[in-house]
Amino acid sequence: MLKKSYPSTVSAPITFVGLGTMGYPMAGHLQKAGHEVCVFNRTKTKAEAWQKEFHGNMADTPKDAVSGAQFVFLCVGNDDDVRSVVYGGNGVLAGMSPGSVLVDHTTTSAVLAREIAEKCAEKGVSFVDAPVTGGESGAQQGTLSVLCGGDELTVNLIRPIVSAYASSITRIGPVGHGQLAKMVNQICIAGCVQGLAEALAFGQRSGINMEKVLAAIGSGAASSWQMNNRGMTMLEGKFDFGFAVDWMRKDLGIVLDEASRSGADLPVTKTVDGFYKDVQEMGGGRLDTSSLILRLLK
Repeated sequence: MLKKSYPSTVSAPITFVGLGTMGYPMAGHLQKAGHEVCVFNRTKTKAEAWQKEFHGNMADTPKDAVSGAQFVFLCVGNDDDVRSVVYGGNGVLAGMSPGSVLVDHTTTSAVLAREIAEKCAEKGVSFVDAPVTGGESGAQQGTLSVLCGGDELTVNLIRPIVSAYASSITRIGPVGHGQLAKMVNQICIAGCVQGLAEALAFGQRSGINMEKVLAAIGSGAASSWQMNNRGMTMLEGKFDFGFAVDWMRKDLGIVLDEASRSGADLPVTKTVDGFYKDVQEMGGGRLDTSSLILRLLK
């Protein structure tokens, strides 16, 4: 699965918390790059499977996992999940040493990023909010794009490590700005997928050869990653990819909450979020986000 060519970096003791669709291969890339990786996952069998595949270490609690780690990476589900592994007597902050670095790859609110940064500072720990884009395939291939919020020195410190699973690492600004950039990304995706779904449904109902249409327009002004990677699978009714509708609704909820705080007007995003709710009510919560087309073909 992991065929990435790794840069030459100094090995470092690393902890990776969260071995879901994204975290499992990301932690694997770190181990393959020569780092000493210890993982923690709430479902222990997943950590055991990772350990067997990549020959790293595992621990029974987040606190135990970070013992001796210079860098700690998180990739869990949502704000509450992050708090559950960061705080408390068995959380990562209870075990991290001054001078170490906590990097959160989870897509969360910017409010949480700033909150955790403050808690980290109290312990002398640096923090970077670093949500990723590129999906399951990007995690497996080690070609993710990472959007960082934090001070420039800390972001530069983690670059050679994060490059094990990323092809692009960009410091957007101070803490919280990585999450805000990810919100911009999700707004763009939501609108793009809805437009693509409408176009494909229109073409199918009109009776034209949509395979030829996609080939013809795929390199023109209408082209997008979604069209080139999901257009045909949408036509074929295949929706078994990594990023589920449930997760997109979580992300769009974060976007709409932030828009409410900032006063931004997001009418299309709000509408598409409602369309994803329709897909959930159809039983499609675990389907890929491209399943948005299903509500147009009923």
